[in-house]
Amino acid sequence: MIARAAAGPLRRLVVLRHAKSAWPDGVPDHERPLAPRGRRDAPAAGRALADADCLPDLALCSTAVRARRTWELAAAEWGTPPPVRHDPGLYAATVPELLEAVRDVPAEVGTLLLIGHNPGLEELVLTLAGDGLGDALDDVRVKFPTSAIAVLAWHGGDWTALGPRAALLTDMIVPRGKKPSRKKPGGESPGPGPGPGESPGPG
Repeated sequence: MIARAAAGPLRRLVVLRHAKSAWPDGVPDHERPLAPRGRRDAPAAGRALADADCLPDLALCSTAVRARRTWELAAAEWGTPPPVRHDPGLYAATVPELLEAVRDVPAEVGTLLLIGHNPGLEELVLTLAGDGLGDALDDVRVKFPTSAIAVLAWHGGDWTALGPRAALLTDMIVPRGKKPSRKKPGGESPGPGPGPGESPGPG
């Protein structure tokens, strides 16, 4: 159940998990690039946001390479991309840290795009959503995969008023780019994944 609605204009928090990343040998987690699928899915995410009329006034993006590249490819699908802040604090951020970043956004921003990592983003959506339309909330509980988009709508005078169960989850989308018609021998494996003893880092 949504907490008591606050007075103020309608605001939207659009949460985008970075696109599928690769696991090159010897590359630190923060520097991992997008995998081929991620390079297809990130533009699809940009198109999905445009189709849903969810283009942001401001974007907050993790400094991890996979998040920055997701932003670049998604924003390239729009005529005039909005300003973006690359915040190192969004890498491996917890829900309180994510909320702190969101609450620091100027009041004139009506739609905010947040690009980062799991498990923080999934937990943030479930914390803020007091209810959801259709199966959106159940879908997030099952899985919030790479390139997934969650749209949270709420009313508030400024972003400091956003808190647990204050928002309605209006949509959950998982955009996917079109696969190439021909594959190279061996397919498009992003790599073997983290090796023994290696931390996978935030998803």
